[in-house]
Amino acid sequence: MSRILAIDDKEDNLTVISALLENRIHNCNVITAQSGAEGLKKAKAESPDTILLDIRMPGMDGYEVCKRLKEDESTRHIPVIMLTAVKIGSGDRVSGLEAGADAYLAKPVDESVLIAHVNATLRIKRAEDALRKQKDSLEEIVQERVRELRESEERYRFLAENARDVIWTMDMDLMFTYISPSVISLCGYSVEEIINRKLEKFITPASFEVATQVIEEAPAVEKLGEKDRGETWMMKLEIICKDGSTVWTETATGPVYDKNGRAVEILGITRDITERKRAEEEKAKLQAQFQQAQKMESIGTLAGGVAHDFNNLLMGIQGYVSLMLMGVDSTHTHYEMLTGIEEQVQKGAELTRHLLSFARGEKYEVNPTDLNELIKKSSSMFGRTKKEIKIHRKYQKDIYTVDVDRGQIEQVLMNLYVDAWQAMPDGGELYLQTENVTLDENYIEPFQVEPGKYVKISVTDTGVGMNEETQQRIFEPFFTTKEMGKGTGLGLASAYGIIKNHDGFINVYSKKGEGTTFKFYLPASEKEVVEEKESGGKVLKGSETVLLVDDEDVIVDVDEQFLQKMGYAVLIARSGKEAIEIYEKGKDKIDLIILDMIMPDMSGRESYGRIREINPDVKVLLSSGYSINGQATQILEQGCNGFIQKPFNMKGLSQKLREILDN
Repeated sequence: MSRILAIDDKEDNLTVISALLENRIHNCNVITAQSGAEGLKKAKAESPDTILLDIRMPGMDGYEVCKRLKEDESTRHIPVIMLTAVKIGSGDRVSGLEAGADAYLAKPVDESVLIAHVNATLRIKRAEDALRKQKDSLEEIVQERVRELRESEERYRFLAENARDVIWTMDMDLMFTYISPSVISLCGYSVEEIINRKLEKFITPASFEVATQVIEEAPAVEKLGEKDRGETWMMKLEIICKDGSTVWTETATGPVYDKNGRAVEILGITRDITERKRAEEEKAKLQAQFQQAQKMESIGTLAGGVAHDFNNLLMGIQGYVSLMLMGVDSTHTHYEMLTGIEEQVQKGAELTRHLLSFARGEKYEVNPTDLNELIKKSSSMFGRTKKEIKIHRKYQKDIYTVDVDRGQIEQVLMNLYVDAWQAMPDGGELYLQTENVTLDENYIEPFQVEPGKYVKISVTDTGVGMNEETQQRIFEPFFTTKEMGKGTGLGLASAYGIIKNHDGFINVYSKKGEGTTFKFYLPASEKEVVEEKESGGKVLKGSETVLLVDDEDVIVDVDEQFLQKMGYAVLIARSGKEAIEIYEKGKDKIDLIILDMIMPDMSGRESYGRIREINPDVKVLLSSGYSINGQATQILEQGCNGFIQKPFNMKGLSQKLREILDN
């Protein structure tokens, strides 16, 4: 059973966290404490497997609690995940890490992120406990056996020949003079096949180099004091078995001295640690995943802020260009330049979507979808522009429906198509396949997704392929093998983020010179496919009164002109507080509010709540440089009527307004 200690001075928080952990983590027991002092006592008494620690607590805050936990020998090995409702800055993270925290999360914590962190720390704790236990056990055995061997040769021989570990001696030329019978079970060689043969024959060259370097230090001990002559050396060696396979071992070795203090023999005890080696590799893998998750969180925070400010900037450019285009036709000398600016604005917006989809897992509009139709559409479009690529399609009949953001999955497919094309500069074959599959717990365990029905999509090319090193890095942000200026390194990174955010996973299989296959899996849905609606192409007008709320001067200027040209009467508020005052006075004549989500004095969420207190039936269109995820979704769930993401043009705004006002 996994024991988790939750320390928080708020009883409600402890109740929520306990319910979440016990519901989402199998065989989990949550222990609670409502102060730092109580938490320290329970940590020592209960020895939990991980600790969730709130930072802001009266008396003793989370930093001091974490510091004391890490200073105490009995609790220092327990992983600590620090939680805070206060906005995280780099200084806070540094303070948390300096205190010894293993992770640092901001409230409200996404349930899946919290569970993933807790599961990771639990696995790391179990691996560390197993490693410490084995290490302590080995050290105790070495000390005990060396002592007994020196006391009695007979006792030594009896122990050596009945021990599971391999006990051996060799002369100073590294030739075996004795080895215990347990060597047979270790590597398949008999005692007779090893005695009077040199060590070099039985270990890999790299391990032999390690062994000789350690053993060569033995004669130098002659110059040390008597108390230093019982020192042993620990080393990990890869043994070559009789059948050609290898096993990893840990060896405790040390010199044996004659009465004159000269090293005349080497004594060693060797243990098979192949399973432990696997545990160490698993721990390293988990730690890498943990560090990657923290890196993605940091990138996400940065990308979110950049995207918001950049989209506001693009909104101003898009708005002014849209207004200028209203006064010119296709024969005007500036028409092509203005439409070119619009195209560049859309490319800029696409770049921010790439960043957000990778780092923050943003989705925009999710609908039940037939992936066969989506792949037909995207591959046909790609095939018309790349005639040198021959596309082969194999579709699963009665394909499972999936809940996806169609635009983002098309983005994933186009990224894979383009990568395949670039891997086949002289043309080649592109194979696309869909398949219904059912994945069990064993298969999905490394990917942290739920078992069940999935749709598998395979994209295979006959291109140049990739080596192992490149395959390990292709999903990293900004990693690219292309020449300078020919790639941002965000294509596959954003594809990885999009698939992961849809509760799926993606794999790559490749060999240099033999092509590449990408396979991604998306969970099946029980819903029916929703057909895409074609949006109209004209600006829709109105005569109602709109309250525009935004703190950016450029956005206010552009949106006001948009609304006036569409026929609306416009009121302006440059903050949430001002919006509440204006609406309270003129609520009877204001038909709709366009509300910015991020403002300095009062957020869009708080402003919306206060306005709804005045009029529960108020109509509000939320506007933001962020996507519909996060705060925007929460506001929509509270009853907000719609969402439009910056940058938008006049047509898009007009259609959103009529959709809300005419409903």
